Amino acid sequence: MTERPMTPAPPPLSPIRRHKQLERIWATAPGWGRLAAVNHTVIGRRFMAVALVFFTIGGLLAMLLRTQLASRASPFMEPGTYAQVFTMHGTVMMFLFAIPFFEGLAMYLLPKMLGTRDMAFPRLSAYGFWCYLFGGLILIAALLLGVAPDAGWFMYTPLSSGTYSPGINADVWLLGITFVEISALSAAIELIVTILKSRAAGMSLDRMPILAWAMLVVGGMMLLGFPPLILGSILLEVERAFGLPFFDPTRGGDPLLWQHLFWLFGHPEVYIIFLPAAGVLSTVIPVFSAPPGARQPLVGYRAVVAAMVATGFLSFGLWVHHMFATGIPHLGLAVFSIASALIAVPTAVQLFAWLATMAAGRPRFSIPMLHVGGFMAVFVCGGLTGVMLAMVPFDLQAHDTHFVVAHLHYVLIGGFVFPMMAAAYYWLPHLSGRQPIWHLSHAAFWTVFAGINITFLGMHLTGLWGMTRRLDRYTDPGWEVLNFISSMGGFVTTIGFALVALDLILLARFGRTFRRDPWGAGTLEWAMPTPPPSYAFAAVPVLGPDGALPSGRALAAGQGLLAQPRGEMEILGVDPLSGAPRQIIILPKPTFLPLWTALATGGFFLCLLFKIYALAPLTVLAVTALFLRWTRTTPAPATLDAGGGLMLPNHVASGDAPSLWAMRLAIAADATAFASLVFGAAFLALSAPGWPPPAWPQPGWPALLPGALALLVLLMPAERVAIPTQALILGLFAWVLWQTTGTTRHAAPAALAAVWAYAAIHAGLGLILAGWASRVPPDQRHLSRLWQRYAALLTLAAAGFPTALRLLAEVA
Repeated sequence: MTERPMTPAPPPLSPIRRHKQLERIWATAPGWGRLAAVNHTVIGRRFMAVALVFFTIGGLLAMLLRTQLASRASPFMEPGTYAQVFTMHGTVMMFLFAIPFFEGLAMYLLPKMLGTRDMAFPRLSAYGFWCYLFGGLILIAALLLGVAPDAGWFMYTPLSSGTYSPGINADVWLLGITFVEISALSAAIELIVTILKSRAAGMSLDRMPILAWAMLVVGGMMLLGFPPLILGSILLEVERAFGLPFFDPTRGGDPLLWQHLFWLFGHPEVYIIFLPAAGVLSTVIPVFSAPPGARQPLVGYRAVVAAMVATGFLSFGLWVHHMFATGIPHLGLAVFSIASALIAVPTAVQLFAWLATMAAGRPRFSIPMLHVGGFMAVFVCGGLTGVMLAMVPFDLQAHDTHFVVAHLHYVLIGGFVFPMMAAAYYWLPHLSGRQPIWHLSHAAFWTVFAGINITFLGMHLTGLWGMTRRLDRYTDPGWEVLNFISSMGGFVTTIGFALVALDLILLARFGRTFRRDPWGAGTLEWAMPTPPPSYAFAAVPVLGPDGALPSGRALAAGQGLLAQPRGEMEILGVDPLSGAPRQIIILPKPTFLPLWTALATGGFFLCLLFKIYALAPLTVLAVTALFLRWTRTTPAPATLDAGGGLMLPNHVASGDAPSLWAMRLAIAADATAFASLVFGAAFLALSAPGWPPPAWPQPGWPALLPGALALLVLLMPAERVAIPTQALILGLFAWVLWQTTGTTRHAAPAALAAVWAYAAIHAGLGLILAGWASRVPPDQRHLSRLWQRYAALLTLAAAGFPTALRLLAEVA
């Protein structure tokens, strides 16, 4: 950052003229141009709208389930149909509604709350949306065609293996969910880089909105939590398609490996869903705990942030909470039981901070706060039953019963749905430009609240009386009354949500217009016109020394940074810790590239789904070529005028571009997947039947050469040796894989082949990036250099893996 030399200042723009110029730069074209949209406001709305459609579908599926269970031996659905419906209900709610909805909310709100104009990677947001939409449509189409997955939303093996699920049903889940999770990983990278690198000037980490902290923690959890599920889905699909026995106990595999990989994702996911809701609560409660115009700060801001970080950390240490009944050693049971109970502590810290905030102020019990009260009542009950299930003796009695179903729904509905409804009523004026009027709002809330408790309260009793979950019929007459009550409660809940939807539509259509900040919140997202313009802020805010926020009038008048439009979509890049301005990030303009790339990605998954393997490599080449088209940058001067006396480098010339951060995060996620693969192989070597194998594969010296070449990459500048070494490493791994035999006979050679194939794929990507780097200026080769070194480390690990696995199996 340097001082600007004394030059004549450009004539000041009027707010109207500045608005028109910025709209020409940032606006999305109408008609077909909407398919090229990359603006965070548009993409965030799309995420939320599609997620609500999937929520409606999931709710209707739940009503089918409750209709079936309303009476004994109901003829409403055949067992196979029932299995598809309950599998899709869980899949839709967990993968297609909860996570995508908060992703959309975060994409819409975070730039506005952080004081920036857009996300760091708008095209990545658009690509993630299209992947989410297309992956979800694959699953819904399978449901309509009667070939939906039917082995449960958790897809436990061996039920989901080719032997017991020979059709396409399980493949739809494995490939469709993997397609959708590309969207989740894209969102994780997008959120983390945006929060760390693009904020208002002077917004240090300890001044960030609490929702930004929640999403930062969630982004890290998604980055580390989703790769094990993606890897497990790939291994199971490979077993189903090609017979590699990772989960077959008759050939050295183990069904428990799937449970470990799934719950390494599955239990953090509960907190991935809860923490954004906690961020919403920490935002809404202080606003309604003071009279209009006053400000009641959140009590214990730093304690709440620490609790969020602790929740994210602890959530990865209790996945076996779901596996107490699988024969885990007693020491493991004790450790994971303690961890399962311990995670209630940071949750309690947040809960007491919210109660203290209300106690310290004068709460206004408006509709958003009514939903906050619904959260506290329902979520606390679910949390208490969660602590009960953390105790091993009780869990062994209640495991796999309707008690667990009731606990799960109390936690998820209380911990996510009620906060999201509070968020909807709180930020609806921002989306629509209209202030709510409460006609149906109270009736809708109380109908939902009553329906949820009628539905799930009695299920605790049926579970304790022995009714197992996933039953399509039952014979015990003692369960029938409570099941009938639960079914009626389900229909009451559906009516309540229909009233909520109608109420929100009426509010958005007929609510009173207003100027700014109807709640008196005083936060940055309300310091702009509503509905928001495409550029969000006419000038990037600059926080005062005490963290004071500028007014909306001052920002509209251009009192901030980047207030003089230059014809490009510009946002401010800041120091991650202090928030000091460091660079000007030039964003790409609307483009169809994300749509075409998502379509090509979908083509790859469809080729795998329909077993058209010969065509799959062509789709991979298409996806790679399209991504390389993304790397084209807009030429810009090395130094740009940021306004306010600052001259800042553009992001390419800064040496610390957001793309470098994104590559580091992508490598972290990829390394997590590789670590999960190594963990899976080690787990099989230690505990699976049939180890060590009758005969170990003998890859010979060619398997060791890649390690030596990897050392060459690590010791020498990557651009000098990248192309020849990566090509040679790829060739050697291809030869070793060609010579590997017995991959379908035992899990040991299958695991070795999986690790070598993983390293070979990365060497191939390294070769492509090296070729790309040879065509760009030297100062833009940092992404290629970073990948070459990571691929070299993977190659070293793959070269030494056969020896390590053999020693581990023999010692065990």
